[in-house]
Amino acid sequence: MSIITAKNLVKEYGPLRAVDGIDFAIGRGEFFGFLGPNGAGKTTVMRMLHCFMPPTSGELRVFDLDVTKHPSEIKARIGVMPQENNLDPDLTVCENLIVYARYFDIQRKVAVHRAAELLGFVDLREKEKAKIDTLSGGMKHRLLLARALINTPELLILDEPTTGLDPHSRIDVWEKLNHLKSQKITLILTTHYMEEAERLCDRVAIMDSGKIVTVDSPESLMRVHGCKNLEDVYLQLTGRSLAD
Repeated sequence: MSIITAKNLVKEYGPLRAVDGIDFAIGRGEFFGFLGPNGAGKTTVMRMLHCFMPPTSGELRVFDLDVTKHPSEIKARIGVMPQENNLDPDLTVCENLIVYARYFDIQRKVAVHRAAELLGFVDLREKEKAKIDTLSGGMKHRLLLARALINTPELLILDEPTTGLDPHSRIDVWEKLNHLKSQKITLILTTHYMEEAERLCDRVAIMDSGKIVTVDSPESLMRVHGCKNLEDVYLQLTGRSLAD
């Protein structure tokens, strides 16, 4: 059963067509990745999925609800870990979670309990009273993940969740995401890290210039195209490196 379906999805910014008539479906409980360099259209797709911006044309349904007609109902059931750090520096670690819970009309008593659980999950319980500016980059990423889970979402959207992290911090985030996958939460990831997509995703959509070039499992893509990694698959399919 698909939790998300897109048909001929288009997003234009004036003369720029950032997403160019793409089709895809994502199953419930699947870990799905959008793979491509900066400018491929990945983040634009994510923003349409979590109702941050409407499509220009085409159809996009989440939980079988049209994103243009039912944004509030969709937002209530999803969590979003953004690419940028938008934590509130004036609040403590724990307060960032409790205040964010208000957006979902979660009672304070419930939010406090949920925040404590999530800080334990991301290994930040000892930092609950710390200010944001005192955290390392890896800690901030883990707190963003905890915040995205405050409403117990059915669908979690992760936009470049490990960009800028050192290898150890990146692996820490991967471990948390694999645990969420085991809990049957549907996860959608954008990334340009090949190893990240290979290790985490059930299927990936390779994007280039606003289009989906292909969709398949990492293992199948590497086997079919005779490549040792997804970087080589991308190069073979598009004629250019992900670093371009």
